[in-house]
Amino acid sequence: MLYESSETFGTNGNRVKNPYYSGPVTDHFDGTRFFNPGGVPPLGAADILRWKLRGKPARWPRRVSLPEGPVKAPPHVAGADLRVTMIGHASMLIQTDGLNVLTDPVWSRRASPFTSLGPRRVIEPGIRFQDLPQIHAVLVTHNHYDHLDLETLQRLQDEFHPIIITPLGNETLIRRTLSAAKIVSLDWGEGFSEWDGITITAEPCHHWSARGVGDRCMALWAAFVLTTSSGSIYHVGDTGFHNGINYRAAAEKYGGFRLAILPIGAYQPRWFMRGQHQDPKEAVEGFRLCRASYAIGHHFGTFRLTDEPMGEPPEQLQQALIAADIEPDRFRALNAGEVFDVPQP
Repeated sequence: MLYESSETFGTNGNRVKNPYYSGPVTDHFDGTRFFNPGGVPPLGAADILRWKLRGKPARWPRRVSLPEGPVKAPPHVAGADLRVTMIGHASMLIQTDGLNVLTDPVWSRRASPFTSLGPRRVIEPGIRFQDLPQIHAVLVTHNHYDHLDLETLQRLQDEFHPIIITPLGNETLIRRTLSAAKIVSLDWGEGFSEWDGITITAEPCHHWSARGVGDRCMALWAAFVLTTSSGSIYHVGDTGFHNGINYRAAAEKYGGFRLAILPIGAYQPRWFMRGQHQDPKEAVEGFRLCRASYAIGHHFGTFRLTDEPMGEPPEQLQQALIAADIEPDRFRALNAGEVFDVPQP
């Protein structure tokens, strides 16, 4: 049978129930937990303790100013133009074909379940919340606190009533706070069309999920592909390189992309992060494998999550591009407040 209950037995003999999702067994869901086919699971508590006891985290500045101050995005971008404005970390405003899309929006001071503990924002959002244009759609790639911020989603719901698109299971978590929101839940390979000529599809990436200590991998994670009349956009929130498997599959399915949005930060120490967070060199290889014309690097310089220095990811990205003989202006690491008007291929 393809269908199994989302209840299984834990090591202590008690039932383990998935609080977010119940559905058929697939090649990436075992009836209780999601997983990366042929991939590696996230490391456990003993490894986390080893990292925290033996790691050597670089010092970050307490506060960094936006170089040019917050920017104001236009109400919309028409035709074949494509503009991306960096808000910070994995939060970006994508504007094309009259559509305004936010990715993993976080305007909160901390990426944490607590207001006074956890990773603190060191730079202000590149766009002030009150300066946002009408938001039509929000993409939430997975449920880690630096990507799924319920406080920000509530503010967006109150102001704009956008469609929230997210992988399986996350809709349950979001709806507990946003009972009236329009939420679209997608499995890998499933698409959603609400606007003429535009489809948003969830695709595999190599990551994991958790909001607490008892819900590891019980909600799905995903990349998204936006297929528009101005070209296809491949957005990845978090991923391990996974031998390039998902990048090759995306290129084969979509024939390449006008723009790839790829994580380049949160990769040290490498022994701990390798399976779930690619480094800049791997991001450059992923850019090549997915056959994108241009790329944006994100997931750095906003919240100190791992051990590398704040400014290292962009520096490592530039070195990797030079080593790969790729023009640096084709793959830009955007700091908060920076805008990239993506050229036509």
